[in-house]
Amino acid sequence: MAWPVILGLLGHTIVGLVDNVMVGKLGTAPLAAVSLGNSFLFMAMSIILGFSTGITPLVAAADSTNNFKEGKSVLKNGILLVTSLGVLLTIIIFCVQPLLYEMKQTEEVVELAIPYLNIVALSLIPLAAFQALKQFADGLSQTKYSMWATVIANILNVLLNYVLIYGIWIFPELGIVGAAWGTLISRIVMAIVMFLFIAKKEKFLVYFDDLWNEKIVKSTIKTLNKIGFPSALQMFFEFGIFTAAIWLSGTLGKNPQAANQIALNLSSMTFMFAMGFAVVATIRVGNQFGLKDFSELRRIARSLFLLILILDIIFALFFMVFNEFLPTIYLDVNDIENKIDNTEVISISAKLLIIAAFFQLFDGIQAVVLGALKGMQDVRIPTFITFVAYWVIAFPISYYFGLLAGYGSQGLWVGLLVGLAASAGLLLWRFRVVTNRELE
Repeated sequence: MAWPVILGLLGHTIVGLVDNVMVGKLGTAPLAAVSLGNSFLFMAMSIILGFSTGITPLVAAADSTNNFKEGKSVLKNGILLVTSLGVLLTIIIFCVQPLLYEMKQTEEVVELAIPYLNIVALSLIPLAAFQALKQFADGLSQTKYSMWATVIANILNVLLNYVLIYGIWIFPELGIVGAAWGTLISRIVMAIVMFLFIAKKEKFLVYFDDLWNEKIVKSTIKTLNKIGFPSALQMFFEFGIFTAAIWLSGTLGKNPQAANQIALNLSSMTFMFAMGFAVVATIRVGNQFGLKDFSELRRIARSLFLLILILDIIFALFFMVFNEFLPTIYLDVNDIENKIDNTEVISISAKLLIIAAFFQLFDGIQAVVLGALKGMQDVRIPTFITFVAYWVIAFPISYYFGLLAGYGSQGLWVGLLVGLAASAGLLLWRFRVVTNRELE
């Protein structure tokens, strides 16, 4: 069950890597601009992804008791809620773009980021539609369809980016704007393909039959919000602290910002494994929660915690061994004109990857534990925990060591490391408290 989810999520990140590599060949300023533009997108995506995760445990619980009527209601109201949110967030991004000029970012980077953001922001709408359908399918343990939709869209994205960024064949050379168009078109295709994959499959027919005549149910929307809103806050707090690191690194200059983007992109690839296991934890724990089998619930959760820890140890060792080589993938090391900038970016990135190696261990654990708690529909206290870990603990440390103490990008990432460690520890404590209470 986990591997289709992981491969689907990993596909997004691999495309991000390819995008960054293609853009990085244009120079450090375009790479920093993509980082700055995507920071706004990540904040919006965190809210969409968070709200959409409320669909999965509700569908999983309904499926475990063969309550098809409830599952259908969750599908209809979930699509409307998440897609409407995508439209709203797109409008908000257009409205807040002037803030880029007030954030003490490098002017060259801002001028490149705005046209990129204008286009890529529109991709939030099809992404929201896809995500609602994906979370519904995940709740039915049908994870392969979103994987294939993602694979198709990502192949298209890479091809479009290549021809549009560099102006291959009959296509114009658009630079980073070409990457934005590639993202927008591929996400539209991804949503359409996902719908076509599942709408006519036997497993889903009972849910899609006469779906659009299904009533909008206030109680269902309320339940989705009850789970989705805290989940959105959880992801907003986590994505937000990494976004803050992007913005703070931008005040240090385009090279630290480009280096931050490289390290963040590589870390995101390994984090997708944790996200995959988190989805599985939500589904499997949600099933057992619906059946009230708390002993089996805890056994499943603990096995997933152990598995992600083993994987993260492997990833940590990989980052440590190849920390100096990996950044060279993103930049043209033979570019004489930009040699000084490229050398600085590679040096900073290599140091950040050492820190990233350590926080792999905590990032994976906290993600999977959060997934398990969502499966138990326990979201309020975990939301408070993530806020404390990232914004009461991590942000002040990042700000102090990164900007005030003069440690630069490394100081920023030390704060991230401490925040993730705090989040993992506190969430494990919460899981223990909740499961012990249910077993008494």
